[in-house]
Amino acid sequence: MINFTFDLPTKIYLGNGLFYKTADYISNITKGRRVFLVTDQGMEKIGLADILLKQLQKKGFEVEIFSKVVPNPKDADCTEGGEAARSFDADCIVALGGGSVIDAAKAIAVLQMHGGMPQEYAGRGNVPGPVKPLVAIPTTAGTGAEVTRSSVITDTKRKIKFTIKDVRIAPAAAIVDPELTYGLPPALTASTGMDALVHSIEAYTCKLSNPVSDGLAIQAMKHIYPNLRRAVENGSDKEARYHMMTGSMIAGMAFSHADVASVHCMAEAIGGLYDTPHGVANSMFLPYLIEFNAEADTYKHAEIARTFGLAGEKESDSEAAVALVHEVKQLAKDIEIPSFASLVEARTEDFDYLAKSAFENGSTPSNARDITEEDYKNLFYKAFESKP
Repeated sequence: MINFTFDLPTKIYLGNGLFYKTADYISNITKGRRVFLVTDQGMEKIGLADILLKQLQKKGFEVEIFSKVVPNPKDADCTEGGEAARSFDADCIVALGGGSVIDAAKAIAVLQMHGGMPQEYAGRGNVPGPVKPLVAIPTTAGTGAEVTRSSVITDTKRKIKFTIKDVRIAPAAAIVDPELTYGLPPALTASTGMDALVHSIEAYTCKLSNPVSDGLAIQAMKHIYPNLRRAVENGSDKEARYHMMTGSMIAGMAFSHADVASVHCMAEAIGGLYDTPHGVANSMFLPYLIEFNAEADTYKHAEIARTFGLAGEKESDSEAAVALVHEVKQLAKDIEIPSFASLVEARTEDFDYLAKSAFENGSTPSNARDITEEDYKNLFYKAFESKP
Protein backbone atom coordinates (compact mmCIF):
# COMPACT_ATOMS: atom_id res chain seq x y z
CA MET A 1 0.00 0.00 0.00
CA ILE A 2 1.49 3.32 -1.08
CA ASN A 3 0.52 6.94 -0.74
CA PHE A 4 0.67 9.17 -3.80
CA THR A 5 -0.75 12.36 -5.29
CA PHE A 6 -1.96 13.01 -8.82
CA ASP A 7 -2.16 16.58 -10.06
CA LEU A 8 -2.59 17.36 -13.76
CA PRO A 9 -2.92 21.15 -14.12
CA THR A 10 -2.76 21.02 -17.93
CA LYS A 11 -5.89 21.25 -20.04
CA ILE A 12 -5.40 19.00 -23.05
CA TYR A 13 -6.77 19.64 -26.51
CA LEU A 14 -5.99 16.62 -28.72
CA GLY A 15 -7.10 16.15 -32.29
CA ASN A 16 -6.31 16.72 -35.93
CA GLY A 17 -6.37 20.37 -36.98
CA LEU A 18 -6.58 21.85 -33.48
CA PHE A 19 -3.38 23.84 -34.07
CA TYR A 20 -5.49 26.30 -36.03
CA LYS A 21 -7.59 27.07 -32.94
CA THR A 22 -4.59 28.07 -30.83
CA ALA A 23 -5.62 31.73 -30.57
CA ASP A 24 -9.03 30.74 -29.21
CA TYR A 25 -7.47 28.48 -26.59
CA ILE A 26 -5.07 31.20 -25.48
CA SER A 27 -7.98 33.58 -25.05
CA ASN A 28 -9.46 31.09 -22.60
CA ILE A 29 -6.45 31.15 -20.28
CA THR A 30 -5.29 34.78 -20.28
CA LYS A 31 -6.89 38.19 -20.58
CA GLY A 32 -3.56 39.69 -21.66
CA ARG A 33 -2.71 40.33 -25.29
CA ARG A 34 1.08 39.99 -25.28
CA VAL A 35 2.28 36.54 -26.41
CA PHE A 36 5.92 35.50 -26.27
CA LEU A 37 6.39 32.72 -28.86
CA VAL A 38 9.27 30.35 -28.15
CA THR A 39 10.30 28.20 -31.11
CA ASP A 40 13.33 27.18 -33.16
CA GLN A 41 14.74 27.94 -36.57
CA GLY A 42 13.32 24.73 -37.98
CA MET A 43 9.77 25.86 -37.22
CA GLU A 44 10.54 29.20 -38.86
CA LYS A 45 12.07 27.53 -41.90
CA ILE A 46 9.04 25.35 -42.62
CA GLY A 47 6.69 28.28 -42.05
CA LEU A 48 4.82 26.89 -39.05
CA ALA A 49 5.91 29.71 -36.77
CA ASP A 50 4.67 32.26 -39.30
CA ILE A 51 1.30 30.51 -39.58
CA LEU A 52 0.89 30.74 -35.82
CA LEU A 53 2.09 34.35 -35.76
CA LYS A 54 -0.54 35.41 -38.30
CA GLN A 55 -3.23 33.43 -36.49
CA LEU A 56 -2.45 35.21 -33.22
CA GLN A 57 -2.17 38.64 -34.81
CA LYS A 58 -5.52 38.16 -36.52
CA LYS A 59 -7.05 37.67 -33.07
CA GLY A 60 -5.50 40.88 -31.79
CA PHE A 61 -2.47 39.47 -29.96
CA GLU A 62 0.86 41.26 -29.97
CA VAL A 63 3.57 38.66 -30.56
CA GLU A 64 7.32 38.54 -30.05
CA ILE A 65 9.21 35.53 -31.39
CA PHE A 66 12.22 33.96 -29.69
CA SER A 67 13.68 31.29 -32.00
CA LYS A 68 17.14 30.65 -30.54
CA VAL A 69 16.29 27.29 -28.98
CA VAL A 70 18.56 24.41 -30.04
CA PRO A 71 18.35 20.66 -29.36
CA ASN A 72 19.28 19.88 -25.76
CA PRO A 73 18.43 23.49 -24.77
CA LYS A 74 21.26 25.51 -23.31
CA ASP A 75 21.28 27.55 -20.11
CA ALA A 76 22.53 30.75 -21.79
CA ASP A 77 19.77 30.67 -24.42
CA CYS A 78 17.13 30.23 -21.72
CA THR A 79 18.57 33.16 -19.78
CA GLU A 80 18.45 35.33 -22.91
CA GLY A 81 14.89 34.22 -23.54
CA GLY A 82 13.88 35.04 -19.96
CA GLU A 83 15.28 38.54 -20.29
CA ALA A 84 13.50 39.03 -23.60
CA ALA A 85 10.17 37.84 -22.18
CA ARG A 86 10.58 40.17 -19.20
CA SER A 87 11.42 43.13 -21.45
CA PHE A 88 8.41 42.33 -23.64
CA ASP A 89 6.25 41.99 -20.51
CA ALA A 90 4.67 38.80 -21.83
CA ASP A 91 1.23 37.83 -20.59
CA CYS A 92 1.51 34.30 -21.98
CA ILE A 93 4.30 32.11 -23.31
CA VAL A 94 3.61 29.78 -26.22
CA ALA A 95 6.02 26.96 -27.07
CA LEU A 96 5.90 25.64 -30.63
CA GLY A 97 8.27 22.76 -31.29
CA GLY A 98 9.66 19.55 -29.86
CA GLY A 99 10.65 18.76 -26.31
CA SER A 100 13.67 21.06 -26.39
CA VAL A 101 11.51 24.05 -27.25
CA ILE A 102 8.92 23.22 -24.61
CA ASP A 103 11.57 22.64 -21.94
CA ALA A 104 13.25 25.94 -22.84
CA ALA A 105 9.92 27.75 -22.68
CA LYS A 106 9.33 26.41 -19.16
CA ALA A 107 12.72 27.72 -18.04
CA ILE A 108 12.08 31.04 -19.78
CA ALA A 109 8.76 31.36 -17.95
CA VAL A 110 10.58 30.96 -14.63
CA LEU A 111 13.34 33.40 -15.54
CA GLN A 112 10.89 36.01 -16.80
CA MET A 113 9.29 36.25 -13.38
CA HIS A 114 12.16 35.40 -11.03
CA GLY A 115 15.38 36.23 -12.89
CA GLY A 116 18.78 34.64 -12.43
CA MET A 117 20.10 31.56 -14.18
CA PRO A 118 18.11 28.35 -14.74
CA GLN A 119 20.54 26.39 -12.54
CA GLU A 120 19.23 28.29 -9.53
CA TYR A 121 15.91 26.46 -9.84
CA ALA A 122 17.29 22.94 -10.41
CA GLY A 123 15.75 20.17 -8.36
CA ARG A 124 12.24 19.58 -7.12
CA GLY A 125 9.96 22.43 -6.00
CA ASN A 126 12.47 25.28 -6.18
CA VAL A 127 10.44 27.75 -8.24
CA PRO A 128 9.58 30.42 -5.63
CA GLY A 129 6.35 31.74 -7.11
CA PRO A 130 3.92 31.65 -10.04
CA VAL A 131 4.87 32.12 -13.67
CA LYS A 132 2.87 33.43 -16.62
CA PRO A 133 0.67 30.77 -18.26
CA LEU A 134 2.37 28.54 -20.78
CA VAL A 135 0.73 26.94 -23.82
CA ALA A 136 2.63 24.00 -25.32
CA ILE A 137 2.22 22.88 -28.93
CA PRO A 138 4.34 19.76 -29.55
CA THR A 139 5.52 19.08 -33.09
CA THR A 140 7.06 15.67 -32.34
CA ALA A 141 5.61 12.55 -30.75
CA GLY A 142 8.27 11.94 -28.17
CA THR A 143 8.89 13.86 -24.99
CA GLY A 144 5.40 14.40 -23.61
CA ALA A 145 6.77 17.72 -22.31
CA GLU A 146 3.44 19.36 -23.04
CA VAL A 147 1.94 17.68 -19.95
CA THR A 148 4.92 17.48 -17.58
CA ARG A 149 6.21 19.72 -14.83
CA SER A 150 9.88 19.19 -15.77
CA SER A 151 12.39 21.18 -17.79
CA VAL A 152 15.72 19.57 -18.73
CA ILE A 153 18.46 22.09 -19.53
CA THR A 154 22.14 21.73 -20.44
CA ASP A 155 24.71 23.41 -18.23
CA THR A 156 27.18 24.44 -20.92
CA LYS A 157 30.12 25.02 -18.58
CA ARG A 158 29.85 21.76 -16.64
CA LYS A 159 28.58 19.80 -19.67
CA ILE A 160 25.82 18.13 -17.71
CA LYS A 161 22.05 18.24 -17.81
CA PHE A 162 19.95 19.39 -14.88
CA THR A 163 16.20 19.37 -14.32
CA ILE A 164 13.80 21.94 -12.96
CA LYS A 165 10.82 20.06 -11.48
CA ASP A 166 7.89 22.11 -10.26
CA VAL A 167 4.15 22.00 -10.81
CA ARG A 168 4.28 25.75 -11.45
CA ILE A 169 5.96 25.18 -14.82
CA ALA A 170 3.41 22.66 -16.08
CA PRO A 171 1.70 24.11 -19.17
CA ALA A 172 -1.72 25.58 -18.60
CA ALA A 173 -2.79 24.11 -21.92
CA ALA A 174 -1.44 21.58 -24.39
CA ILE A 175 -2.56 21.66 -28.02
CA VAL A 176 -1.73 18.19 -29.31
CA ASP A 177 -2.30 18.05 -33.06
CA PRO A 178 -1.05 14.88 -34.81
CA GLU A 179 -1.10 16.70 -38.17
CA LEU A 180 1.96 18.68 -37.06
CA THR A 181 4.01 15.46 -37.19
CA TYR A 182 3.11 14.45 -40.76
CA GLY A 183 6.26 16.01 -42.19
CA LEU A 184 8.73 14.56 -39.69
CA PRO A 185 11.56 12.64 -41.38
CA PRO A 186 11.99 8.94 -40.52
CA ALA A 187 15.06 9.44 -38.31
CA LEU A 188 13.34 12.04 -36.14
CA THR A 189 10.15 9.97 -36.01
CA ALA A 190 12.25 7.01 -34.83
CA SER A 191 14.25 8.80 -32.14
CA THR A 192 11.32 10.71 -30.66
CA GLY A 193 9.12 7.64 -30.78
CA MET A 194 11.70 5.61 -28.87
CA ASP A 195 11.90 8.42 -26.33
CA ALA A 196 8.16 8.11 -25.74
CA LEU A 197 8.44 4.34 -25.42
CA VAL A 198 11.22 4.68 -22.84
CA HIS A 199 9.06 7.12 -20.87
CA SER A 200 6.27 4.57 -20.64
CA ILE A 201 8.60 1.70 -19.71
CA GLU A 202 10.49 3.62 -17.03
CA ALA A 203 7.32 5.14 -15.60
CA TYR A 204 5.95 1.62 -15.20
CA THR A 205 9.05 -0.02 -13.74
CA CYS A 206 10.56 2.75 -11.58
CA LYS A 207 10.31 2.68 -7.79
CA LEU A 208 8.00 5.73 -7.73
CA SER A 209 5.31 4.15 -9.89
CA ASN A 210 1.76 4.07 -8.57
CA PRO A 211 -1.54 2.57 -9.73
CA VAL A 212 -2.52 5.63 -11.77
CA SER A 213 0.85 6.07 -13.46
CA ASP A 214 0.93 2.31 -14.14
CA GLY A 215 -2.38 2.47 -15.95
CA LEU A 216 -1.24 5.44 -18.01
CA ALA A 217 2.09 3.81 -18.83
CA ILE A 218 0.50 0.58 -20.07
CA GLN A 219 -2.03 2.54 -22.13
CA ALA A 220 0.79 4.61 -23.64
CA MET A 221 2.62 1.42 -24.64
CA LYS A 222 -0.52 0.15 -26.37
CA HIS A 223 -0.55 3.26 -28.55
CA ILE A 224 3.20 3.54 -29.18
CA TYR A 225 4.57 0.04 -29.68
CA PRO A 226 2.26 -1.18 -32.50
CA ASN A 227 2.60 2.11 -34.38
CA LEU A 228 6.24 3.13 -34.10
CA ARG A 229 7.51 1.02 -36.98
CA ARG A 230 4.48 2.05 -39.05
CA ALA A 231 5.10 5.76 -38.50
CA VAL A 232 8.79 5.43 -39.39
CA GLU A 233 8.10 3.37 -42.51
CA ASN A 234 5.28 5.60 -43.73
CA GLY A 235 5.15 9.13 -42.41
CA SER A 236 1.81 9.64 -44.15
CA ASP A 237 0.12 6.93 -42.08
CA LYS A 238 -2.39 9.18 -40.33
CA GLU A 239 -3.62 6.51 -37.95
CA ALA A 240 -0.08 5.68 -36.82
CA ARG A 241 0.71 9.36 -36.36
CA TYR A 242 -2.42 9.84 -34.26
CA HIS A 243 -1.56 6.93 -31.98
CA MET A 244 2.07 8.02 -31.63
CA MET A 245 1.04 11.53 -30.60
CA THR A 246 -1.57 10.21 -28.19
CA GLY A 247 0.81 7.65 -26.70
CA SER A 248 3.59 10.20 -26.29
CA MET A 249 1.27 12.52 -24.37
CA ILE A 250 -0.03 9.74 -22.12
CA ALA A 251 3.54 8.57 -21.45
CA GLY A 252 4.36 12.13 -20.39
CA MET A 253 1.50 12.03 -17.91
CA ALA A 254 2.76 8.67 -16.62
CA PHE A 255 6.38 9.55 -15.93
CA SER A 256 5.60 13.03 -14.60
CA HIS A 257 3.52 11.35 -11.88
CA ALA A 258 6.13 8.67 -11.22
CA ASP A 259 9.64 9.23 -12.59
CA VAL A 260 12.05 8.09 -15.23
CA ALA A 261 15.07 6.01 -14.22
CA SER A 262 18.55 4.93 -15.19
CA VAL A 263 18.03 4.84 -18.95
CA HIS A 264 17.45 8.56 -18.74
CA CYS A 265 20.35 9.02 -16.35
CA MET A 266 22.73 7.49 -18.89
CA ALA A 267 21.11 9.30 -21.81
CA GLU A 268 21.33 12.66 -20.09
CA ALA A 269 24.96 12.01 -19.23
CA ILE A 270 25.96 11.59 -22.88
CA GLY A 271 23.56 14.34 -23.91
CA GLY A 272 25.36 16.75 -21.61
CA LEU A 273 28.84 15.72 -22.74
CA TYR A 274 28.31 14.88 -26.41
CA ASP A 275 25.08 16.79 -27.18
CA THR A 276 23.55 13.51 -28.38
CA PRO A 277 19.86 13.77 -29.35
CA HIS A 278 17.86 12.65 -26.35
CA GLY A 279 15.69 10.01 -28.03
CA VAL A 280 18.70 8.44 -29.71
CA ALA A 281 20.56 8.35 -26.40
CA ASN A 282 17.64 6.67 -24.62
CA SER A 283 17.41 4.01 -27.32
CA MET A 284 21.11 3.17 -27.01
CA PHE A 285 20.80 2.12 -23.38
CA LEU A 286 17.25 0.79 -23.06
CA PRO A 287 17.90 -2.95 -23.66
CA TYR A 288 20.87 -3.04 -21.29
CA LEU A 289 18.92 -1.42 -18.45
CA ILE A 290 15.94 -3.72 -19.03
CA GLU A 291 18.32 -6.68 -18.75
CA PHE A 292 19.93 -5.18 -15.63
CA ASN A 293 16.62 -4.29 -13.96
CA ALA A 294 14.53 -7.33 -14.81
CA GLU A 295 15.81 -9.41 -11.89
CA ALA A 296 14.61 -6.70 -9.47
CA ASP A 297 11.05 -6.75 -10.81
CA THR A 298 10.66 -9.60 -13.24
CA TYR A 299 6.87 -9.45 -13.12
CA LYS A 300 6.56 -5.88 -14.40
CA HIS A 301 9.09 -6.41 -17.17
CA ALA A 302 7.19 -9.54 -18.17
CA GLU A 303 3.95 -7.57 -18.22
CA ILE A 304 5.52 -5.14 -20.69
CA ALA A 305 6.47 -8.07 -22.91
CA ARG A 306 2.91 -9.39 -22.70
CA THR A 307 1.51 -5.93 -23.49
CA PHE A 308 3.73 -5.94 -26.61
CA GLY A 309 2.42 -9.39 -27.52
CA LEU A 310 5.85 -10.98 -27.15
CA ALA A 311 4.78 -13.60 -24.63
CA GLY A 312 1.65 -15.26 -23.37
CA GLU A 313 0.61 -16.77 -20.10
CA LYS A 314 2.46 -20.01 -20.92
CA GLU A 315 5.85 -18.29 -20.86
CA SER A 316 7.42 -17.66 -17.49
CA ASP A 317 8.08 -14.12 -16.35
CA SER A 318 11.81 -14.65 -16.88
CA GLU A 319 11.24 -15.89 -20.44
CA ALA A 320 9.00 -12.91 -21.18
CA ALA A 321 11.60 -10.47 -19.86
CA VAL A 322 14.27 -12.02 -22.08
CA ALA A 323 11.95 -11.67 -25.08
CA LEU A 324 11.53 -7.98 -24.21
CA VAL A 325 15.29 -7.39 -24.26
CA HIS A 326 15.59 -9.01 -27.68
CA GLU A 327 12.66 -7.04 -29.09
CA VAL A 328 13.80 -3.58 -28.01
CA LYS A 329 17.19 -4.32 -29.61
CA GLN A 330 15.45 -5.44 -32.81
CA LEU A 331 13.11 -2.47 -32.79
CA ALA A 332 16.00 -0.02 -32.57
CA LYS A 333 17.73 -1.85 -35.42
CA ASP A 334 14.59 -1.91 -37.59
CA ILE A 335 14.05 1.84 -37.29
CA GLU A 336 17.78 2.53 -37.74
CA ILE A 337 18.64 4.04 -34.38
CA PRO A 338 22.45 4.37 -34.25
CA SER A 339 24.39 2.37 -31.68
CA PHE A 340 26.43 3.91 -28.87
CA ALA A 341 29.65 2.68 -30.49
CA SER A 342 28.72 4.47 -33.72
CA LEU A 343 28.99 7.88 -32.04
CA VAL A 344 32.28 9.28 -33.34
CA GLU A 345 32.70 11.31 -30.16
CA ALA A 346 32.19 8.39 -27.77
CA ARG A 347 35.44 7.42 -26.02
CA THR A 348 36.05 4.86 -23.31
CA GLU A 349 38.22 7.46 -21.56
CA ASP A 350 35.02 9.36 -20.80
CA PHE A 351 33.21 6.48 -19.13
CA ASP A 352 34.35 7.32 -15.60
CA TYR A 353 32.98 10.85 -16.04
CA LEU A 354 29.77 9.60 -17.67
CA ALA A 355 29.20 7.03 -14.92
CA LYS A 356 29.61 9.70 -12.26
CA SER A 357 27.25 12.06 -14.12
CA ALA A 358 24.63 9.32 -14.49
CA PHE A 359 24.94 8.26 -10.86
CA GLU A 360 24.45 11.84 -9.64
CA ASN A 361 21.29 12.26 -11.71
CA GLY A 362 18.22 12.83 -9.53
CA SER A 363 16.41 9.87 -11.08
CA THR A 364 19.02 7.27 -10.10
CA PRO A 365 17.22 6.45 -6.80
CA SER A 366 14.05 5.72 -8.80
CA ASN A 367 15.60 2.92 -10.83
CA ALA A 368 13.90 -0.45 -10.36
CA ARG A 369 17.14 -2.02 -9.15
CA ASP A 370 19.66 -0.31 -6.90
CA ILE A 371 22.50 0.87 -9.12
CA THR A 372 26.01 2.05 -8.34
CA GLU A 373 28.45 4.28 -10.17
CA GLU A 374 30.44 1.15 -11.05
CA ASP A 375 27.29 -0.45 -12.46
CA TYR A 376 26.80 2.57 -14.71
CA LYS A 377 30.37 2.32 -15.92
CA ASN A 378 29.91 -1.37 -16.74
CA LEU A 379 26.68 -0.59 -18.60
CA PHE A 380 28.39 2.11 -20.67
CA TYR A 381 31.03 -0.47 -21.63
CA LYS A 382 28.41 -3.10 -22.37
CA ALA A 383 26.45 -0.80 -24.67
CA PHE A 384 29.66 0.37 -26.34
CA GLU A 385 31.00 -3.12 -26.97
CA SER A 386 27.75 -4.73 -28.09
CA LYS A 387 27.29 -5.30 -31.80
CA PRO A 388 24.24 -3.66 -33.43
